[in-house]
Amino acid sequence: MTHPFHGPDGRPRCHWCAAAPDYVAYHDSEWGFPVADDRRLFEKLSLEGFQSGLSWRTILAKRENFRAAFANFEIDRVARFTEKDVARLLADAGIVRHRGKIEAVINNARRAKELIREQGSLAAHVWRFETREDPVPQTRSTSPSSIALSKDLKKRGWGFVGPTTVYAFMQAMGLVNDHAEDCVFRAEAARARAAFTPPG
Repeated sequence: MTHPFHGPDGRPRCHWCAAAPDYVAYHDSEWGFPVADDRRLFEKLSLEGFQSGLSWRTILAKRENFRAAFANFEIDRVARFTEKDVARLLADAGIVRHRGKIEAVINNARRAKELIREQGSLAAHVWRFETREDPVPQTRSTSPSSIALSKDLKKRGWGFVGPTTVYAFMQAMGLVNDHAEDCVFRAEAARARAAFTPPG
């Protein structure tokens, strides 16, 4: 069993917060709280794709650079990116310069537009895969729900959306409450999820 991390205020948090100073603010204000905004959901799916094979610390440190490079992850704008934009992004030292991941984000924006036309919003679709029953926290890297959403997105032509990537997305966006049992924010996330009405 892992021991909690005690932040500057002395309160226990998920143990992974100890890995980097930036993690505490991210954990306390974002991670595990429900999100219904399509732009934020698309951004997170994109950044989790970039994180594949790397640490979240690397991506979080570059998040503002990614936002500047990818038009703040506005789906319509990214969907219009061209090969010229790919070349620009491959030359941008402020982000992760991986052609496959860059091209996947552009492709995924186009697939997201199709999904929004069909379902009304990206949020309405992904929240259909919400995990209502919280698992034993921080004991797995995938779930039946993340496997199902991953398969669904891949079938729709999305890239870099494997089950582990999708599970990390679901953890962060509040589709599952994976705060540690002894983390003070587990109860806060649970209250936020209880008060949240999934779009649909």
